[in-house]
Amino acid sequence: MNILTQRKYSAILFLQYVLLIFDISVNSFASFSRPRPVDLLVLYVIQDFCLIVALTIMLASFFSTYVFQVGLIQLLYTKFRMTLVLCVIYIILSIGLHSWHMTIHWPNPFDHYWTNGFHSLYFTQRAVAVLYYYFYKRSSLKIGDPKFYEKSTWMQKEGLP
Repeated sequence: MNILTQRKYSAILFLQYVLLIFDISVNSFASFSRPRPVDLLVLYVIQDFCLIVALTIMLASFFSTYVFQVGLIQLLYTKFRMTLVLCVIYIILSIGLHSWHMTIHWPNPFDHYWTNGFHSLYFTQRAVAVLYYYFYKRSSLKIGDPKFYEKSTWMQKEGLP
């Protein structure tokens, strides 16, 4: 790897996986904090911040590729479009769900009053989360491919410089 060394790639990959595991953990175990709304709020804020950091790390990985540096942004976008779109959608759904959840449960944390809209948003956020985990992990592994970091026959086959 030319620009991306093995050590740097390993560190970035490790950080991305830590952020994914944290997100999965919060989605799985946040209900244990429901009796303490302040703790739940802090957990949600940290989760949303980590989602933004994960997207930033993914974008930084794209920006450090040879393909990006020679101006072939469209090629990267075509290969990683689904991941980028899912990242943005998942962040929006998570922030919306967290806001709504805190609005419902802040005054009475032990009440189980969920509207149909909240159920729908909850289900949609969890369904998109599964897709987000899959595509984010796949992209984080795929972006480490040496073909993105050096001029290669792969780019010549694509008709690029």
